[in-house]
Amino acid sequence: MSTYNGAAYLDEQVESLINQKDVEVQILIRDDGSTDDTVAKLITLEQRYPKQIRLCPESNVGVIASFFDLIQRSSETFDYYAFCDQDDVWMPNKLARAVAQLREKDESQPLMYCSATQMVSQNLEHLKVWPADIPRPLSLYNALIENVCVGCTMVFNKQTLQLVRKKIPATLNNVIMHDWWIYLCTASFGEVVFDPEPSIWYRQHQNNVLGGSTDGLVSKWRKRLSRFVKGKNQYILSKQARQFVQLYGQDMPSQLYRDVDQFLDSYQKGVLSRMKYIGQSPFYRQSRLDNWIYKFVFILGKL
Repeated sequence: MSTYNGAAYLDEQVESLINQKDVEVQILIRDDGSTDDTVAKLITLEQRYPKQIRLCPESNVGVIASFFDLIQRSSETFDYYAFCDQDDVWMPNKLARAVAQLREKDESQPLMYCSATQMVSQNLEHLKVWPADIPRPLSLYNALIENVCVGCTMVFNKQTLQLVRKKIPATLNNVIMHDWWIYLCTASFGEVVFDPEPSIWYRQHQNNVLGGSTDGLVSKWRKRLSRFVKGKNQYILSKQARQFVQLYGQDMPSQLYRDVDQFLDSYQKGVLSRMKYIGQSPFYRQSRLDNWIYKFVFILGKL
């Protein structure tokens, strides 16, 4: 768990971790330079559960670097690992359900579980389930251009932890988010499992550092268009893809590597080459509308 000025909901979240059924839980918490009562609350929780909580108060580096630091600090003595936000509440069988589904797979390879979330208000009033539907495979062909795996639902095995720790980027400027990077890694070298049954109450409130959206379709696309016009989403996907290939390209399955290399090579060429490529590109987003937007932005050279 990475925390930052999250004192308001910490007790409820940590208690939901401690009370997970049928698993043994150890909680590694890195505080990212909080200026409120977060650290004081965490110290109290650590004193209450000294055998289960380890607190690391640190300086502020931002959410991405904070979670990568947690990955580097994690011991390899555990069977499974999970990311946790500071303001949600986990359902009692969250971890047991994830582990049961992962154990049905080939555990010699990198594995990752993720699930839908039950989005709730700050008072835990139900809003909607999100993401509601994942119609297409969770493969590299999706992960390269879209993240549908909510980080706070992720549970992954030791092989995934080792894969990520082996080649953590020297600079994180081109990593969009830690959970997206994990999705890329696992989809390239192992298997990703999606559970449509929500495993957490995903709290939405005005102080969210990150989170889903309860916006309607029109509002959602108005915000996306605004971010695109202002340049906030331009080039981030192609930069992350290049960063990933630089680190893992030589180890990737040959067909995956060729497809990603063609994707990046076509993207760097002129608009006519991009138009020719995008018609037969194997990469996709889950939503049909999102997929058309991806193709349009690729042709413009703004991906």
